[in-house]
Amino acid sequence: MDSKKMRRAIEERLAGKDRVISYDREKDQLRIESEIVNKGITVSLPGIIAKWNIEKDKAIDEIVYYVEEGLRAMEDPIQLTDHEKKIFPVIRSASFPTEAEEGIPFLMDEHTAETKIYYALDMGKTYRLIDERIMQKEGWLPNRIKEIALFNVRSLSTPLKEDHVAGNTFYFLNTNDAYDASRILNKGFLNEMEKRITGKMVLAVPHQDVLIIADIRNDRGYDIIAQMAMSFFTNGRVPITALSFYYEDGELEPIFILGKNK
Repeated sequence: MDSKKMRRAIEERLAGKDRVISYDREKDQLRIESEIVNKGITVSLPGIIAKWNIEKDKAIDEIVYYVEEGLRAMEDPIQLTDHEKKIFPVIRSASFPTEAEEGIPFLMDEHTAETKIYYALDMGKTYRLIDERIMQKEGWLPNRIKEIALFNVRSLSTPLKEDHVAGNTFYFLNTNDAYDASRILNKGFLNEMEKRITGKMVLAVPHQDVLIIADIRNDRGYDIIAQMAMSFFTNGRVPITALSFYYEDGELEPIFILGKNK
């Protein structure tokens, strides 16, 4: 699969009325825009091709779904009032854009050196990041949104899958509701997990649809969590960071793990 074939496959799936698709040869990116709102989504073809080499047509299905739902969210009117239960925080990488393409700043908070917190309105199959224009339109203050979002994330379920490797325990939270990584903001949940940890508590949010909590009891455990985080980061639809974090006394500290074992 090369860029030309991938471009053609995606264009065939996304072409339609009120849409304009353009190709940036230099950056090897496709831009799909809605003429209804004059907004769009840009996708990088090399990353999709890399996924296609592993997942085949599932990689194309996934990006088409992501673009379709993203455009639908842009075209649908957004309203915060009377939809308070649908406001959630989302974790993004530190390099994620701080404003929408029109230059409107997103509502955002610093989190760690590797991550930032954004705020979103859930729209069913997708969500819309909240920006200053949305807040001004409805007369909402930032603190109100942040308080509601943090309250809502605490109400989300926290089902865990458990695995034991080389004397270490790994817990995986993966509900695929788009807010798995956001649960890292649920301090009550993390503090309860901390009580179960007998070694070092290490967290990872490699992409938005997973939270890994590790009970690291030996050096091999650090190698394993590093490899896990990198694997999830590489394959995630919305990557965040391949680095892990110590969790101690309610604080997150990024750590760099140099893996030695395969």
